[in-house]
Amino acid sequence: MADELYKTLGVKKDASEDEIKKAYRKLARKYHPDRNPGDAEAEEKFKEVSAAHDVLSDPEKRKEYDAGPSFAGFGGAGGNPFGGGNPFGGGGAQAGSFGADFGDILSGIFSRGGGGRARPQAIRGRDLETEVDLGFDQAINGTQISVTVPKQERCETCHGSGAAPGTAPVTCPRCEGRGIDPQNQGFFSISQPCPQCGGAGEIIEDPCPTCGGSGVTQQNKRYKVNIPAGVKDGTRIRLAGKGEAGPRGGPNGDLYVTTRVASSPVFRRLDDGNLEVTVPITIPEAVRGGTIEVPVLHGTKKIKIAPGTRHGAIQRLRGEGAPKAKGKGNGDIRYRLEIEVPKDLSEEGEKAVEELASALNGHDPRADLLRKAGV
Repeated sequence: MADELYKTLGVKKDASEDEIKKAYRKLARKYHPDRNPGDAEAEEKFKEVSAAHDVLSDPEKRKEYDAGPSFAGFGGAGGNPFGGGNPFGGGGAQAGSFGADFGDILSGIFSRGGGGRARPQAIRGRDLETEVDLGFDQAINGTQISVTVPKQERCETCHGSGAAPGTAPVTCPRCEGRGIDPQNQGFFSISQPCPQCGGAGEIIEDPCPTCGGSGVTQQNKRYKVNIPAGVKDGTRIRLAGKGEAGPRGGPNGDLYVTTRVASSPVFRRLDDGNLEVTVPITIPEAVRGGTIEVPVLHGTKKIKIAPGTRHGAIQRLRGEGAPKAKGKGNGDIRYRLEIEVPKDLSEEGEKAVEELASALNGHDPRADLLRKAGV
């Protein structure tokens, strides 16, 4: 058991908090029920990942877990606090097969109060994810948009308690409100969620007619999302507490909004955050140099071209690009200069080209290349 939670997240035992968080987010997105509707295996995997993250993301819980045999009150000799058997059912089952129950058990273990009496923890609601489509200008300048998400929200009739109006949940007589059911098995003991109250510590004798006792109802909620200037395609924006409500008054999860940014017909976003524009120039401009007008995000500016500019040369306007994250100024715009060669020439144009060739005195630009190749 000493490293099962680490294996669940696919990280090493010495993984940092950031590594654990990154691994959890990746797996949570992969197995989230919203992305795998009707897939029981994915849902079970999602519960396992969430249970592992619940322990390893908390320094105190992780310390107790890493302690090994005496982990959170599990007794027994040897390196395995479960005595080599499987306390969750049939013998020989692997830890990966009891993710949901294991998460409940860990939750009960780590919520113990004074004197060994356990306090059931409220179950946090699920995180939700949605996407928004943005125009290029919206992403560059920032904007505010509205999103509507279907979600489980706290029941307005019972205010999340799950009990009918005028009534209240009662303490579970079996676990006396602890939410766990300790069982002794030989040299060690385990704690499972109370089978009578499901780990809630309370029983609803008169369920709410609206939510049926769950404390939540399905609703469509509309939220305003502030899009910061300069967001890229795939940016995730977190709206804390805007996810689904937890059952029986549990806290809300979070809502993550992913941006999908449309491309621009002029500007191309580079990996380093800068922008690039392809600018055609004429042969005379490349030969003689000069000043040309180029587009910026808000209008135009002029840049100078040096005499003898080559095809594909880069010019840069610093600070004219997209805003950087956390108010660190703006990026740059790079201008890739491409010499435009006309396909059809008039008689006068052909004559001018002949005169140019004559003026170059038969210069062969490939002579040096062929010499180096030994031709």
